Amino acid sequence: MPQQLLKRLFTVKEYHLMVDAGILKEDDRVELIKGEIVQMSPIGRFHAACVKRLAELFILRLAQLITVGVQDPIELDDNSEPQPDLALLRRRGDFYQSGHPQPEDILLIIEVADTTVESDREVKIPLYASSGIVEVWLVNIPAECIEVYRQPSGNGYQNVQVFGRGQSIFVEAFPDVNFTVDEILG
Repeated sequence: MPQQLLKRLFTVKEYHLMVDAGILKEDDRVELIKGEIVQMSPIGRFHAACVKRLAELFILRLAQLITVGVQDPIELDDNSEPQPDLALLRRRGDFYQSGHPQPEDILLIIEVADTTVESDREVKIPLYASSGIVEVWLVNIPAECIEVYRQPSGNGYQNVQVFGRGQSIFVEAFPDVNFTVDEILG
């Protein structure tokens, strides 16, 4: 029987100490997922354009109600600090200067995927569900659709819907504000 290799997992505090010590740089494209430091995929032009488009849409329609985090860290627990493409956050006067957003601060997380669809679905979305993130959108660029995950539980999201071109979508926290899949995908 092959021997199982043991991994050394890190806490968010240790992860931040690595940045302070210069082991990791502020601009390194890494995130902490379940104690492991994971290198993030390079950002292609379709991905980058979609993130910019989403940021503009949310800022124009919800600016007075939320804070938009673009590729900023969120702290889910002691072992996970991912950097989703977009996070809609409850407004705070300090704009989260006193600490990264926690699950209770997050109204929506959006992951934009061109090459990372499967890993986002299999790793990040279950992590968001187990952390109690109320809503997640996976913008699936190759399939030209948006997967909407709602009603988190320990076993994943209980409500999953897929929206394609020609359809409208809304954030559960703001049901009167609609977005079209076409305007998100471009």
